[in-house]
Amino acid sequence: MKFNILKRKPRAAKNYEGARAWNMTLEMELYTAVVSSMLQDKFYEKSNKSLVRIRELIARVSPEFVAKLAVYAREKMYLRSVPVVLVVELAASGKSNSLLKNVIARIVQRADEITEVLAYYAIRNERKNAKKLNKLSKQVQKGLAVSFNKFDEYQFAKYNRPGDITLRDALFIVHPKAENAEQQLLFDKIAKDELQTPYTWETEFSALGKLKFDSAELRQAAFGEKWTELVMSEKLGYMATLRNLRNMLETNMSAVAIDKVCSYLSNPVSVANSRQLPFRYLAAYRELGGVQSPAASRVMNALEKAIAISAGNIPGFEKNERIAIGIDFSGSMQSAVSAKSKIMNYEVGALLAMMLQSRVYDVMTYIFGENWKLINFPQTGILSNTDSLVNRIGEVGHSTNGYLVLRDLCKRRMVMERVMIFTDCQMWNSNSYSAEEFAPYWKKYKNEVAPNAKLYLFDLAGYGQTPVDLNTEDVYMIAGWSDKIFNVLAAIERGEDTLSEIKRIEISVARGAAGNAVSLRVGNPRLLCDDELKEINF
Repeated sequence: MKFNILKRKPRAAKNYEGARAWNMTLEMELYTAVVSSMLQDKFYEKSNKSLVRIRELIARVSPEFVAKLAVYAREKMYLRSVPVVLVVELAASGKSNSLLKNVIARIVQRADEITEVLAYYAIRNERKNAKKLNKLSKQVQKGLAVSFNKFDEYQFAKYNRPGDITLRDALFIVHPKAENAEQQLLFDKIAKDELQTPYTWETEFSALGKLKFDSAELRQAAFGEKWTELVMSEKLGYMATLRNLRNMLETNMSAVAIDKVCSYLSNPVSVANSRQLPFRYLAAYRELGGVQSPAASRVMNALEKAIAISAGNIPGFEKNERIAIGIDFSGSMQSAVSAKSKIMNYEVGALLAMMLQSRVYDVMTYIFGENWKLINFPQTGILSNTDSLVNRIGEVGHSTNGYLVLRDLCKRRMVMERVMIFTDCQMWNSNSYSAEEFAPYWKKYKNEVAPNAKLYLFDLAGYGQTPVDLNTEDVYMIAGWSDKIFNVLAAIERGEDTLSEIKRIEISVARGAAGNAVSLRVGNPRLLCDDELKEINF
């Protein structure tokens, strides 16, 4: 292009607090916005504004990057709603061509995501009533048709929920081609609304809840027996187990079943296959704090083992390497990650920091707001360390004076190989008497104390600005809430950039047998059942 030059944002900017900041490249901004979003209101940005910004960015970057980012967000960051937005916006852009079919087949990993794609498609195109899905994009149709071949009757029935668009609607709109006679019978059942009600823990307890008991004790005993039965039958998924630990312990479930739960939670294979965001373990751990059960401590210990297994995947560090960690405890970090979660952004930062420091030989851990504190923790007990840390909210005030961490390192002449900051990147100086800023202090630290140090900013909010120019040597940005962010860290250490892992993804799909997951060139994501992270339903 020589004449119609793409308009790009200037590097210099102001953040939401009016402080000096730098814009990212369009791809980096889209990446940070996507992997740190469940499409709900943030402290500085309402959900509709965030969605508009994501749409605008999609229109300005290559369709190949958007496609790969959608796969990355679904398979590595374990997000559901944002990949749906990406593929539908990609369809609206008209630039996707045959790429879109394969991307949709890749991100649809649960049966109800077929209807999620169609529902957002209708919303995106402002279509209502009977004509809401007229003129459906051909590539969206083809991708969803492939997706229909991935699920069996149990998976369809489990997610055959009432909504503006049902699985039956989707079947008639998409017209999937059955791969064999058995699958044709399944499609016929969907068309006739004759799917067999699946056996799930929800249906079991729904039926039990309708029974009458002579006393609260008998009711509790019946629920305890049912939990024991479900656990021992191995019909309870990992996510369902994680979310119901309190319920299990409060019904006096059998000791044998509790042992099985603890073993399941802390089994390395189960942890790896569960694809849980780390803060789910923190939420479960916190729920058990006030449970009146002698088994509570044992289950909490199993959760500690589980999160330690996740942390064990973090790349190792040299024994003589020293790292400084800074965790943003500002007011803007005190917003929930989603409408359905009690976990806040600063807690996610604290947990990821504790996972990281469990793998580091020498570490200094700071929290900062208006002031700063240096706090030491043992390398073991990631969840208990996090709980102890987040209970100190308010001790350092609620501003975002991140420069204080760097100033302290300068004053101590403390040489660190890496400085890692978990933040929403809205750095500013609340001390009106001082003109000190984050970027000049990083330059001072590099020039006068630790010339070989590297700065890693872990963006937990994705607002689109950074307190240091990312073109500065040895400054890197990583974003997201999954432990997989540390894979990006490893890629950077290998000499790659932040987006390398995304750009390496190849979008290709090979059709599989009916009911089986589609075979994929990069990765082979399994079909997710009740273990899947629930976010926003469009």
